[in-house]
Amino acid sequence: MQATPTEILRRYWGHEAFRSSQEEVILSVLAGKDTLALLPTGGGKSVCFQVPALMQEGVCVVVSPLVALMKDQVENLQSRGIDAVAVYSGMSSTEIGYAFDKCAYGNYKFLYLSPERLATETFLLNLAKLNVNLLAIDEAHCISQWGYDFRPEYLRIADFRAVLPTKVPLLALTATATAEVVEDIQVKLNFRQKNVFKKSFARKNLSYSVLYEENKTEKLIEIAQKVSGTGIVYSNSRKNTEVITDFLRKNKIVAEFYHAGLSAEERSRKQAAFLQNRYKIMVCTNAFGMGIDKPDVRFVVHLAPPFSLEAYFQEAGRAGRDGNRAYSVLLFKPSDEARIWQQFEQGFPSLQEVKNIYDAIGSHLNLAIGAGKNQSYPLNLEAFCHTFQYKPGTAYNALKILHRAGYLQTNDDVQNSFSRIHIVVDNMGLYRFQIAHKNYDALLQTLLRTYGGTFEGYVTISELKLASILKTDVSTIEKALLALQNYGIIDYIVRQTTPSIYYLLERLPQEYLRFSPEAYSDIKERQRQKLQGIVGYCNNVETCRSVQLLAYFDETTHEKCGVCDVCTGRNSAQISPQIYESIKAEILKYVGETPIKITDLMLQVKFVNRLQLTETLRLLIDEGSVQITENRQIYVEK
Repeated sequence: MQATPTEILRRYWGHEAFRSSQEEVILSVLAGKDTLALLPTGGGKSVCFQVPALMQEGVCVVVSPLVALMKDQVENLQSRGIDAVAVYSGMSSTEIGYAFDKCAYGNYKFLYLSPERLATETFLLNLAKLNVNLLAIDEAHCISQWGYDFRPEYLRIADFRAVLPTKVPLLALTATATAEVVEDIQVKLNFRQKNVFKKSFARKNLSYSVLYEENKTEKLIEIAQKVSGTGIVYSNSRKNTEVITDFLRKNKIVAEFYHAGLSAEERSRKQAAFLQNRYKIMVCTNAFGMGIDKPDVRFVVHLAPPFSLEAYFQEAGRAGRDGNRAYSVLLFKPSDEARIWQQFEQGFPSLQEVKNIYDAIGSHLNLAIGAGKNQSYPLNLEAFCHTFQYKPGTAYNALKILHRAGYLQTNDDVQNSFSRIHIVVDNMGLYRFQIAHKNYDALLQTLLRTYGGTFEGYVTISELKLASILKTDVSTIEKALLALQNYGIIDYIVRQTTPSIYYLLERLPQEYLRFSPEAYSDIKERQRQKLQGIVGYCNNVETCRSVQLLAYFDETTHEKCGVCDVCTGRNSAQISPQIYESIKAEILKYVGETPIKITDLMLQVKFVNRLQLTETLRLLIDEGSVQITENRQIYVEK
């Protein structure tokens, strides 16, 4: 008798009941229906495809854009006794062959793929071996050009789907999608019929606030001291994560920083330490967070607005996943808006600049015209910019445009940032080797004790961890592993230490590059709209924050939250950048070189909230636009 979804949930996850909407999605999939599930961050999306896949013969193919996320999910499944494997760019043909063989002839139930693998000849040849029971698309908003993180390689999913048996259902999952994106996902994935399950994005335990603060770091200290538990602080630059961390430490707050420029070992170590509550605060760029399953984060602070409400909503939603009270705070000041729009304009180099950068990258990599298709190459963007005299922001955004055009993609998170090993001899062969080579016995024993499955296939390892266990240094471990490879005992694939670039097509001559001017303009306009959304959110001091966010995602029936900065009246003494500029103009009508008493000024400036007027005066004095005398008179210094 076949197990029920609840029995599978109990057996592998130890839960007695599903969360809201999960079971409905699972039953839809089991009925063979194409299904789109919109569940908020932390809503248990992965269970929606993992449970039905475990109930059926065959393997579930999961398409995911983030290798770090795939790796986390594979390890999580393996820890529950479920066989799973991931295939992504940069893996050797031997590794890929092992992965497909395990799915075709072994007991593996889940094959995770990065989307660019779908069009490779290797994958299409291996596909015929597989008995696919479900196609799951994680982060499904990536297929829509109206989504906040469009990835052109996702458009290949429809072609891949066409070669699967028609009985195989598709499950698309996302935590952030507007009505426009919901419609587009179903069209682009060739849904046989529209079928959407949406759980409300409302989070009653999570308070959203925008605080207008000139001194953001001081406010951050105040938040960290007042709110118990751990927090995540998002910054918009790698350098700033380190500066803020140093500031927090000087104020006796245990903090660490995280960004994509760190080595794989550092990122892995810091992430693990945060999950173990060894830091109160992780200060990070948006490289941190995806796949981080930490339910007890009590606060998320953004030191600057991200570039879309979707990104903000997803990052803010990492607080309070356990259902207990949590806080999301966005710190904003008048100069932020000007900076955002300046960065936006700088973020779109001309199409000729994009072509020049594409050509320069090929030269930098010594890559011949016509070579490189479906290949990954290390690329240190900082070194590249120094060599060719490009501004990092210009080069980075040119790469995003090239990605959208389908030529190449960057992997800031270093997809192959972990080494892998596979023991290629059998147990008896390994035993004979250990007898003959005693000096390798301790390392081999440690490998076997620390990492399971090394005989069955490739396993991710940490040289740093092995060195720590064996009380030696990393270089000694690396040399020993290379020696074991030379002896034919293991296959050792050494981690990459720099970010990489992946060519979706062979390198083309610059004159062969094609960009639609209309598409370029459309991309720019859509990004402008995204920015207008986040700026409008920051400036709106009249509407409950939760109501604003939910309305953006087409939920319009919710009442005020009662706990955000708007609902609690904090904004009666705070001002948006727009209100600030308006009141500033009024003040400067009456303040000149001749000092005027503040009390007299208050009588002159009419139709302005007095608390907001006082706050504007404070900001003007702080920024030096007006001066104040010892007897509290103000004037403008010429």
